Amino acid sequence: MSVEDFFELFLLELKESPHLHAYYKFLNNKSSFYFRKAYFIERLKYIERHIGTDKLNIFDCGCGYGTTALFLALKGHNVFGTTLEFYEAALPKRISYWSQFGPAANFSWSHENFFDQQPPVQSVDVCIVQDTLHHLEPLDRAIELFYKTLKPGGKLIAVEENGSNLIQRAKLFKQRGNQRIIEIYDEKIGKTILLGNENIRSLAEWKKQFEQKHFSIRDVEYLRLFMPFQINKENYDQRIESEKKIYKKNPFLRNYFYFGLNFIAQRPAI
Repeated sequence: MSVEDFFELFLLELKESPHLHAYYKFLNNKSSFYFRKAYFIERLKYIERHIGTDKLNIFDCGCGYGTTALFLALKGHNVFGTTLEFYEAALPKRISYWSQFGPAANFSWSHENFFDQQPPVQSVDVCIVQDTLHHLEPLDRAIELFYKTLKPGGKLIAVEENGSNLIQRAKLFKQRGNQRIIEIYDEKIGKTILLGNENIRSLAEWKKQFEQKHFSIRDVEYLRLFMPFQINKENYDQRIESEKKIYKKNPFLRNYFYFGLNFIAQRPAI
């Protein structure tokens, strides 16, 4: 199944799933539809490109509503996800819907704090952290756990916000000030846990943290430069191509005005 085909089926699912509207927002505002579609599609294509076609064991840390995990399960991979908060209640219905189109049951999950897991050592080919890495605290311990879980030569696929983006930094400072790490109580697991409070970082900061734990960073990609009013049905493809060209040529725009950041953290093969 292609990313584009998956997206069209996803929209059909959303039309019958009002509880998902507030989170995904595709059906809430027509003026921003293509802006949101571009971000969704390009991030999922990045993940697909780095997963490949061989059947893999994949750990989706912070899988949320399971959209990425379901896409990968339909492509034949074995995917296990962990989630907190309210997402888990929606997953059985989603499995039922996506089972019409392929082996959605390849996706399994648990409501679990990442730091409480005891995964088999070197058991995973790929770890995915999509909009999750900035929530994991303490970060150094999280990176150690990823290293322990991945097979030699395995990789972590990070799909993140760009912590250098000036607009996003100002917005988050207004929302939370410098309170970058908070505590929350999860009733289901019955304990208080640390949580990164939208603790986004720049590529340089991520690189420093991962390289200290023996990962190497590669295949960096920036995305989402244009604002919602600048992208529509007519210029959709052209805008995506322009974004890909601009970030490679313009370091200033890349560092301070692109909203999205993707990268691979590779564990050594030996």
